[in-house]
Amino acid sequence: GGMELPSYTADGMHELVFRERYADLRHYLRGFDYITQVLQTAAALERCAYELALDNQAEGVLYLEVRFAPQKHVHPRLDTIAVLRAVDKGLAQARDAYNAQPAVAKGLRPPFEYGIICIAMRMFAEGISNYYTTMLRAHRFAPPKQIFGLASLELARASVSARDDYGLQIVGIDLAGEEAGYPADDHIEAYRYAHKNFLRKTVHAGEAYGPESIFQAITDLHAERIGHGTYLLDPDAITDPTIESRQQYVERLGQFIADRRITLEICLSSNLQTNPHIKDLSQHSFAKLRAARLSTTVCTDNRLVSRTTVTRELQLAIQAVSMDLRELRSIIVYGFKRSFFPGSYARKRRYVRQVIDHYEAVERQFFGVNVQGGSEP
Repeated sequence: GGMELPSYTADGMHELVFRERYADLRHYLRGFDYITQVLQTAAALERCAYELALDNQAEGVLYLEVRFAPQKHVHPRLDTIAVLRAVDKGLAQARDAYNAQPAVAKGLRPPFEYGIICIAMRMFAEGISNYYTTMLRAHRFAPPKQIFGLASLELARASVSARDDYGLQIVGIDLAGEEAGYPADDHIEAYRYAHKNFLRKTVHAGEAYGPESIFQAITDLHAERIGHGTYLLDPDAITDPTIESRQQYVERLGQFIADRRITLEICLSSNLQTNPHIKDLSQHSFAKLRAARLSTTVCTDNRLVSRTTVTRELQLAIQAVSMDLRELRSIIVYGFKRSFFPGSYARKRRYVRQVIDHYEAVERQFFGVNVQGGSEP
C-alpha cells in the first residue's frame, strides 16, 4: 500500500489516467500513482514485465530497456531486491522463449535482449507509496530535499547490489518526476555512487524546465543520456538569473552535448500530451535538435499512460522532420549503439552488427536496396 483508490469505470479511467492531453507534467504524472497500486505483489510485477516484453516482441522490438521506480512498489512484504527480481524474472522468461525459436537459435535472426533502468524520483509525498510514506514519517524533522536524496542513494545502492550480488540485468539509473523546484543536484550522492560502481546513467531533464536543468544533469550527475531534452536549445526557457547571455549559453551547451555524443531520448507523444506550449509536431524542438546534428533516439517514454508504441513514435518522428530512409536507419541503429546493453562491450558490438544485418535484410525486403547509413548523426 499507498493511497486508497475509488472505483472507476473504463471511461472514467481514460478520463483520469489515459487522457489525450494533460494540463501539465504534474497532471500527467498523477496517472502513475494509480497504476502502481495494482503492481504491489511479486506475481503482478512479474506478469506485467513478461507481457510488456511480449508486446514489444510482437511489434518487432529486439532490445528493450524497462525503466520504472522500484520504490513505488516496496512495502513490508516486498523489498527492493524482491521487486527487481520479479521484474527481471518476467523479462527473462519472455526473452528465453523468444530466443528458443529456431530462427533465433540458428542465428538467422537477432536474439531479444533487455536491461532494467531503476528510476529515482526527484520528489515524492506521502501516499505515493508505502516506502515513501515511511521515509517521510521516519525523517519528520529533515528537509524534504535531503530525504529525496537519501531515497535515491538507497536505490543506487540497491541497484548495484541487485546487479552484482543477485545477477539481475540492472543496467542503469534514471531520475524522473517534476523538474521545477526539484533540482538534480539533490541527487548527486546517488549518481556519484552509481558512477563509481560502473552503473550507466540517464536523467529526465529539459522536459518541462530549462537548459540549465540539462547542464546540471550532464555535469553534476554524469548523465550519458538525457530523457527528453526538449528545451535544450531554447534560450527563452532559461530561468537562472545569473546566466547573462542566454543565446550563448544554449549554443555552448548544445556544442558540449554534441561533442561528447550525449544522446537525447526524444518522446514525442508524451511531450505533446504534457506540454501545453506544444500544440502539434511542428512546434516540437525535435527538428531543431536534428538540424543541430545532436545525437537523438526515439523513445516511448511510457507505452501505458501515453498509449503508444515504438512504431507510432517512429511514425511521428518521420512526420516531424520529414526524414528519409537513411535518417530513419541512423536513428534506429544509433539507438542500439547508445543503449545500456547488459553484456560486455565486445558482445554489444557483435549484437549491434547482428541488428544492422537484420535491418539491411528488412530494407531489401521492402525497398529492394540497402540505404547507406546507420552511423552517428
